[in-house]
Amino acid sequence: MSDDTLLQSRRGFLRALPAITAGAALPMGSARASEGKPHWAMLVDVRKCIGCQACTVSCIMENAVPVNSFRTIVSTYAVAQEVDGKLTAGTYVLPRLCNHCDHPPCVPVCPVGATFKRDDGIVVVDGDRCVGCAYCVQACPYDARFINHDTNKADKCTFCAHRVDAGLLPACVETCVGGARIFGDLNDPKGELRRRLDAAKNTDAIKVLKPESGTRPNVFYIGLDPRFQGRVEGQAALWRPSEHGG
Repeated sequence: MSDDTLLQSRRGFLRALPAITAGAALPMGSARASEGKPHWAMLVDVRKCIGCQACTVSCIMENAVPVNSFRTIVSTYAVAQEVDGKLTAGTYVLPRLCNHCDHPPCVPVCPVGATFKRDDGIVVVDGDRCVGCAYCVQACPYDARFINHDTNKADKCTFCAHRVDAGLLPACVETCVGGARIFGDLNDPKGELRRRLDAAKNTDAIKVLKPESGTRPNVFYIGLDPRFQGRVEGQAALWRPSEHGG
């Protein structure tokens, strides 16, 4: 298959979605969203992430994210572990973004109704209504929101809703070097996302961040070390050199 054919195949995947089956079994619960409509979600395979930050860069370019802010990053943590009686040092990478929760705590705290969940499951911010009070930023348990210092409005990942609406993949998915991000419709049993989730439904392979929050996230992880399920803070390695004038 040529590069052009592969690119067209990837970009056209949303246009070729089969009929949606509501009520099919999911590893995290029943099918979501309205019958006859998609419910978008993402699966992140931590085992395939190489921490290159291509997702971060493509998101910045696609969504005009201001410097030192992010809609998605790969947090990098220094870790130490004992192997054969010896202490070894290494790193652990954790891709992070808005979890587009089924029960988003950012929505009810907004005093002007600027934050809301679309019928297809994507949580967005209406910039015309947002007053920049940052209540939603404080309410998010995933540290996934910020006040855009260029617009003075709340900002966050939207799964690149403008691209999804046009039948394209989110920018971070299309540019992921290791193929660690899989985007799709939870209500499509034939899609790769659902097939991967269903294949692991009888195991504990699929995890979400901060499950105790009760938000029902729509960003799932495979290969996630349980010790990092609560690690929602952290900074993209991309910005660290700039802090030292590099």
